[in-house]
Amino acid sequence: MRVRDHWLPWLVLTAGVGIFGVLLSSCSTVERTVLAPPEIPGATYAGNKSCAECHANISRQFPGSAHARVHLETAKLAGGTGCESCHGPGSRHIEAGGGRGVFINNPRKDTAACFQCHLETRAEFNLTHHHPVIENRINCAQCHDPHGSDIFKSAGGLAMARLNEGCASCHREQTRPFIFEHEAMREGCTVCHNPHGSINRKMLVENDPNLCLKCHAQVQGMGVGRQQIYIGHADHTAFLRQGTCWSAGCHTAIHGSNVHPRMFY
Repeated sequence: MRVRDHWLPWLVLTAGVGIFGVLLSSCSTVERTVLAPPEIPGATYAGNKSCAECHANISRQFPGSAHARVHLETAKLAGGTGCESCHGPGSRHIEAGGGRGVFINNPRKDTAACFQCHLETRAEFNLTHHHPVIENRINCAQCHDPHGSDIFKSAGGLAMARLNEGCASCHREQTRPFIFEHEAMREGCTVCHNPHGSINRKMLVENDPNLCLKCHAQVQGMGVGRQQIYIGHADHTAFLRQGTCWSAGCHTAIHGSNVHPRMFY
């Protein structure tokens, strides 16, 4: 083998790494797309102070919200445009004396205002299994508080309870108290479910036993002439071949059980 033939693979690899590095650095400098602000024909920006005159309760908590940091370059002269960044210019709303739905974008009725920024979430609602937001059967504000310091709705109480409060308002059967609760519920429903949308049924983040094995570690062992898979102290080799942990006729009471600590009905 000639020397140059010996070094040729290394030269190719080095060149490839260099090109990848250039592409990576160039991608990191690309600016984000500037989204068009909501438009209301004939309306101009009035600023947050004008909104506070009527919406005192919302304005009091809004400065602590992540949405309060959203300001439009085209409306800086208004002196703060956090409210109108989502609701649109409010001059005509003010001139009409307020009123619901008067010349103002309302995310409770039209989620387009939310989707202007939350593009990834908008894409998730197009997946096979999703909450019916784009069908206008529910809206973002039923689960989220766009004005509060915590974007997830909460009525107070323990942190572990708060995680599931938004889901419990609709999914009461799954979130009710159980004698033998599934410990995953303490981490929140989103440990197993993607609330916006998923390719898996029930909006699960995974649709096979790997979802359970994230917490319930499997241990490989050797039995009589065959390899075995133990979860806890039980041999699950045959069970895992029958399907998922909750659909193979085993741990069907996946959210919790009142009769058995192993999540059986």
